[in-house]
Amino acid sequence: MKNYTHIRLEKLPVSFLLHKKAFALTIGLTIACVVVFLLSTSLGDMRIHPLDVVRAMFGGGTDEQRLVIQTLRLPRIIAAFLVGAALAVAGSILQGIIRNPLASPDIIGITSGASLAAVAFISYLAGTISIVWLPVAAMLGAGVSSIVIYLLAWKKGVTAIRLVLVGIGINFLLGSITKVMLVKGQIFTSSQAYVWLTGTVYGTDWTIVWMIVPWVAVFIPLAFVFARNVNVLQLGDDIAAGAGSAVQRQRFTLLMISVALAGASVAVGGAISFVGLIAPHMARKLVGPSFGGVLPISALIGGLIVVLSDTVARTAFLPHDIPVGVFTAGVGAPFFIYLLYRNRNS
Repeated sequence: MKNYTHIRLEKLPVSFLLHKKAFALTIGLTIACVVVFLLSTSLGDMRIHPLDVVRAMFGGGTDEQRLVIQTLRLPRIIAAFLVGAALAVAGSILQGIIRNPLASPDIIGITSGASLAAVAFISYLAGTISIVWLPVAAMLGAGVSSIVIYLLAWKKGVTAIRLVLVGIGINFLLGSITKVMLVKGQIFTSSQAYVWLTGTVYGTDWTIVWMIVPWVAVFIPLAFVFARNVNVLQLGDDIAAGAGSAVQRQRFTLLMISVALAGASVAVGGAISFVGLIAPHMARKLVGPSFGGVLPISALIGGLIVVLSDTVARTAFLPHDIPVGVFTAGVGAPFFIYLLYRNRNS
């Protein structure tokens, strides 16, 4: 217990243990996020000094600087961070309840459901229904696919191994249907859908930012509330049931929190891959397996990964703007191979 500090609120019936290392890392990563935000906002076709960036954020600077920062760059960077944080927390939950470090929203079918719904919307409805409804379609796809996975995995309850196996199967099935749509669709809509499937926050404005903010603001705190349940589920279903946990109800609730976060992130940033796999794994390496410590660290790491990747994507190949998913996949694929190799030899 020497690694924890006991916090008790005198006026409220609330007390909890604060992991010292996780708290210190959270502060350090928060500072790193602020630095990366400033650097990312200052880079681009028009380079702006970080001090001028701060002035423009608060209404100072020139009209051109305010336009570039407040209208073009800042919404995109904030959206990238929130997308990364949501994907990382969703991945942390899935890895916790499935007890498998290889689980993530884009591997067990949640992202594929959102992608299928989005591609169907772009291919068949974009000309008749406003594109602002695309995020709604993506979130509905994520929700429907997760419910189908859960129902197919049910057999007197849902076990972790059955959930992940069914999820992988559904992932490949939905991915195949999506590819058929892309092949049979018109060239313009298929190219638009393909860029979205790669993962991009290009063209993000404040409307899109406010679209994801409520989901992050509600469901990440909910994940903190259920952190204790994740810790118990990681011990195995029998032990968790013996400790008095309602295993099936808690697993379903946590799965729905993960789906909400993954669906919101995919709806805004497209099918950005591997963030939900990498960030939780890095967080566990830093603070250990306790979900209360993993959650804030993985959220900050996930946000940093997407912001850094998007910064490289929009600045390294000027005047071209590369989808951010290209860079997260470039980092994530070797990391995934490393995890597979490590688990095979463990």
